[in-house]
Amino acid sequence: MELPEFDDLRFFAGVAAAGTLTEVARQWGVSVSAVSKRLARLERRLGVRLVNRSTRRLTLTDEGRRYAEGARDVLGRIDDLEDEIGRRRSGLHGRIAVHSSMGFGRAHVAPLLGTFEAANPDLRIDLELSHLPVAVGGSGYDFAVRVGPLPDSRLHARVLHRNRRVVCAAPSYVGRRGAPRTPADLAGHDCIVIRENDTAYAHWRFGTDADAAGVRVTGAMTCNDGEVATAWCRAGRGLVMRSLWQVAPLLASGELVQVLADIPTPSADLLAVHGADPPRRVRAVLDHLVDGLAERLPVRPVPVPAAASTAT
Repeated sequence: MELPEFDDLRFFAGVAAAGTLTEVARQWGVSVSAVSKRLARLERRLGVRLVNRSTRRLTLTDEGRRYAEGARDVLGRIDDLEDEIGRRRSGLHGRIAVHSSMGFGRAHVAPLLGTFEAANPDLRIDLELSHLPVAVGGSGYDFAVRVGPLPDSRLHARVLHRNRRVVCAAPSYVGRRGAPRTPADLAGHDCIVIRENDTAYAHWRFGTDADAAGVRVTGAMTCNDGEVATAWCRAGRGLVMRSLWQVAPLLASGELVQVLADIPTPSADLLAVHGADPPRRVRAVLDHLVDGLAERLPVRPVPVPAAASTAT
């Protein structure tokens, strides 16, 4: 079976987003061989290798990342142009590819994308959930949802919801061990560490955005899953530092209490990282996420000094 005659830009944008030849073939209902031959023809025409092939996944070369990013930009501009001249004025069309972390993606991004698609049935939503961050450029995603701050000031992002991390404990733990009064007191407490990159300690950051500093904490219990760490905290096994969006319901119910509440913590806003000048359908879904998160995650203020700025 022959691959449908899509233009090269649209073809390669789809390959970059899918990640494997098998997935491209599945989405388009053709053979893997047809996809492979089309990709080989494109690489011969351009005179460069766009992907490094393996049995499990395609890895974009530098040229491939540039071509995929440029393809998405051009295709997005075409969609916007057609919207502006009225051919699609009746609704939003096209594909929106989103990357998000597992926890936040399951709890909030996925439900909100579901309601957005229900209101815009001509859209196709592609959501990827992963514990690993992703670089949007050349990845095939229209935007990635992550916890700020941005690692690179040259990136484009929109704040979806204001957020901070707070230190929490179960009432039973505070009753047994007391509550720390300063960040330095954490050295004498059991701190539940969310392990990252095989590191069995963590630095919990305190202060304002301009002067935040890390305090090293250790504990007898570590885990690479935040939900497990929170469950241990609820059971009174120690202190944990988590985002407000994660623990606000537990704080409201009294199942957890916030400690060091008078000590500011730097911003950890929920961001949508995207390319420059995203198309209209992407701007619309970002508006939907902002409005939906405002309803699902009411802001619970964290005390900060009056002179401190919380702007990002």
